[in-house]
Amino acid sequence: MPKKSSGGGLTATQQAAKFLGVSVLAGAVLAGIALPAVGALGLAAKGSVESFDELPANLKTPPLSQRTTILDADGDQIATVYSRDRTVVDLKNISPYLQKAIVAIEDSRFYQHGAVDLKGVLRALNKNAQSGGVSEGASTLTQQYVKNVFVEEAGDDPTKVAQATQQTIGRKIRELKYAIQVEEELGKKKILENYLNITFFGQQAYGVEAASQRYFSKHAKDLTLAESALLAGIVQSPSRYDPVNDEAEAVKRRNVVLERMAEVGDVSRAEADKAKEAPLGLKVTQPKNGCITAVQGASFFCKYVERVFLSDPVFGKTKEERAKVWNQGGLTIRTTLDPQAQASVQDSLKDHVYKSDKVAAAATLVEPGTGKILGMGQSKPYGYGKNETEYNFSVNSAMGGSNFGFPTGSTFKPFVAAAALEQGKPPTQSYPAPYKMPYPERVQTCSGNPWVNTNNETLENEAESEVGPYALREAMELSVNTYFVQMLGDIGMCPVVKMSDALGVVQGNGDKVPEVPSSMTLGSTGLSPLTMASAYAAFASRGMYCTPVAIESITQTVGGEKKSLEVPKSTCSRAMSEKTADSINTLLSGVVDSGTGKQAGLSGRANAGKTGTTDERKNAWFVGYTPNLSGAVWVGSASQKVKMTNISIGGTYHGQVYGGDTPGPIWRDAMTGALEGKEAPPFNLITIPSGEKDPKEDDRDRDNGRGNDDGNNGDEGFIGGLIDGGTTGDTNGGITLPDNLFQGQGNGSGGNGGGGRG
Repeated sequence: MPKKSSGGGLTATQQAAKFLGVSVLAGAVLAGIALPAVGALGLAAKGSVESFDELPANLKTPPLSQRTTILDADGDQIATVYSRDRTVVDLKNISPYLQKAIVAIEDSRFYQHGAVDLKGVLRALNKNAQSGGVSEGASTLTQQYVKNVFVEEAGDDPTKVAQATQQTIGRKIRELKYAIQVEEELGKKKILENYLNITFFGQQAYGVEAASQRYFSKHAKDLTLAESALLAGIVQSPSRYDPVNDEAEAVKRRNVVLERMAEVGDVSRAEADKAKEAPLGLKVTQPKNGCITAVQGASFFCKYVERVFLSDPVFGKTKEERAKVWNQGGLTIRTTLDPQAQASVQDSLKDHVYKSDKVAAAATLVEPGTGKILGMGQSKPYGYGKNETEYNFSVNSAMGGSNFGFPTGSTFKPFVAAAALEQGKPPTQSYPAPYKMPYPERVQTCSGNPWVNTNNETLENEAESEVGPYALREAMELSVNTYFVQMLGDIGMCPVVKMSDALGVVQGNGDKVPEVPSSMTLGSTGLSPLTMASAYAAFASRGMYCTPVAIESITQTVGGEKKSLEVPKSTCSRAMSEKTADSINTLLSGVVDSGTGKQAGLSGRANAGKTGTTDERKNAWFVGYTPNLSGAVWVGSASQKVKMTNISIGGTYHGQVYGGDTPGPIWRDAMTGALEGKEAPPFNLITIPSGEKDPKEDDRDRDNGRGNDDGNNGDEGFIGGLIDGGTTGDTNGGITLPDNLFQGQGNGSGGNGGGGRG
């Protein structure tokens, strides 16, 4: 007979207990709720208790989010990234001490009861009623696991997380019904395994394996009794019992767990007492999450891989679908990054440009014929502090690069030459090429509406002594501006547009190169190093252009099973005939042999390339290649406000920077290291007779003082107007975000670009 209260009725606790018993029998169950009395905390049942039988019976358990590992081409780790640091392990790989500790402190009757522990609920209700508050909970491990599933499904959405953890009777009933299902389907051992893998242990660690690594730098299977008790104690309140920030509180909690383990007979009293005397023994491993932790300066490449995943439809039809897969993690991504090439890129950049310099340098290496990105780096490290940047200067804006790319100067001229050769012009083609001349009155475009020189724009060569006539070979070696503008006027812009399209040449913002002479000849438009390296790789592979790729394969682990994901493939297509490519290779071999790129030339292997410097020396380039490797190097300021005259770069003073003397040596050293021990195949060169002038007999000093690579003043066109009035940057060697928003767009809207600089 139940004990009556003084008023003749049941006590509040007895009423709650009776309600619980009736609910269980009736099928509308209220269980595991740590309430002093029904409704005492304002958690009224009205409007929140659904019909128990109408609740969905199947708990949808999302795959646990895990860390993703990014590997280089040799299978070595570059970085790990994750939304939640977790590594799922089997129960057999979890210390028995930890298994016992978590059961003892969280649900000591776990193996005796079902989904709900009625004795525990009654005990909790009674204690809470006596205390007038919530002093004891009664959720079983199974119920806690279900709640964690809801939290995991909510992800980082604060509204959904709040809904998953709100203290309402409705949530508790839903939680219980799913707990019953889980008990029936999984069994105790699997529930315990899942619980230990899903639970948060503080310090960004989810699951016991990540927690064990974080606090003790060891695997979960190797945890001692004292270590296991510490981790088990953290679960109740990861912030309060954080051993890193409050050792004393963590020790108290650990000892409570040890005492409980002794009480329930999991360990002897002597074992528990000995463990209580043990020091915490922390050996903390700091969280290493994200591309900022990448080795060998590969942070920017790592972020590029992430951008590829989040933007390529092969990983999901929508950006939301792709983001969900990425955040879920559990991916092992093997990339194309060659550790030898990457190390060489970084070493070369460090040798030639300091991160504190007023300018930055970026370099990218690509494999001809495959499109594989083998190396990618820059002089200013990835980060958010002084002399650091999160912008990847090697790629387009959509992939984390500058808004517009950087004006390329005369490195664009080989595209004009290739277009002309494809149109049937001979490699001996000659033009008057005076020192100074107006742009052609009109130049045909693809649209059929010619570009007209309405403003009487003019251009000039680097030196007054550069006076034609010149044939193509000499004009390329000396980088004669007026020659290539005359060539453009001869063939029209449409062939160059088609060649640019075939070579994947687009502006840094993804737009096509504008049909104006300065963009189509003198490189006044901003492009990225990856774009340039990939385009020049087509020359190396005898005319076959391959879209750049960074990912070789991806394996995803879900629910203990591994599956392979489809990855983007390089698409290769013929951009020009083999004859045209062989002709360009012959011409650009002359540039590094005796022309403006002599300082960049490699020894002991066939190589070719082109220099480029823009007007006022705001950008300097060298783009070159061997038959088996292509690379592009850019040097300049992100803000396009630093003129590289009377400047120190990498500890070397430059009165004037040229493409041959600054980016050229960076390219040379990066390529040399990347190719060490690799085969040295030859080009298929052709014979090009000498033209009207022999540069060897020219008394102009191409190697000392002048530098002889040219450029344009495209940054005085659109970019000049864009930058004027903007924020000033890079004067202290740092890169600021406002400056990065205005990186290097110069489309020469009026066709200007005359006055090449070498």
